[in-house]
Amino acid sequence: MTTVTSSDVSVGDVTYRLHRTGTGAKEALLFLHGSGPGATGTSNWKAVIEELGERYYCLAPDMIGFGDSTHLDDPPTGMGPLNLVQADTLWDLLDELGVEKAHLVGNSMGGMIALRMALSRPERVGTMLLMGSGGAPNLPITPGLEHLRTFYADPTPGQLQKLLASFVFDMGTLSGVVDRVVAERMPYIERADVKRSHAAMFAPGTKPPAFTVEELTSLPHKTLCVHGRDDIIVPVESSMYLAKTLPNATLHIIPKSGHWTQIEAHHVFVHILEDLLYDRI
Repeated sequence: MTTVTSSDVSVGDVTYRLHRTGTGAKEALLFLHGSGPGATGTSNWKAVIEELGERYYCLAPDMIGFGDSTHLDDPPTGMGPLNLVQADTLWDLLDELGVEKAHLVGNSMGGMIALRMALSRPERVGTMLLMGSGGAPNLPITPGLEHLRTFYADPTPGQLQKLLASFVFDMGTLSGVVDRVVAERMPYIERADVKRSHAAMFAPGTKPPAFTVEELTSLPHKTLCVHGRDDIIVPVESSMYLAKTLPNATLHIIPKSGHWTQIEAHHVFVHILEDLLYDRI
């Protein structure tokens, strides 16, 4: 296991709180977290980058609008417009770090940011792993996703625990993990800047981003679409659409797993990620 180090990196008008493991290199694994209340790079990825840091240069930033990275004073309305800002500034971050090629690992919203990054700089992307990613057209708003979107109607630790319990298949084995994540996230949730960013992203009347067939078929990168079979936040049909449409994609569905396969099926997740990277880095 390697120790996660965290620091602030400024690029233009924004600052990223960056969590990393491994030794700096021109090629890196970039881990992109999801959109849950109080989410950060470490709340999604700490155990994964601790393990992989022995073999790879791993970067897990807090996204713009999350954690200790910049919260815009006037953030764009809706997840789609914010994802464009996040994707553009992430490339600026990689430039600042001297990273020339990135292998993108995105969870949920992070999967959609990965696709936006690949669409804008395809020549700098190695492989992609899209886990529980949105992006398919006409996806239903599940009860779990609706709870996430409207969380600030009752932003209490009890409601956060209830929300995060819907992210996993078996709370019986993960109650301790969920309790830890609740404790880590509540200080962020209580901040006014975090609340402002959440409100803009999930403003009433906005819809989750979706990718067209034309956009997806333009991406030739070796891609693995991973989804928990029992995900009640983002339907598994989203990854089925991405895997069917991306020209070089494989679909891996993990049974008895919800929206956090990197936590519920940690060893499987690490194994299939390293298999994706074999001979690529």
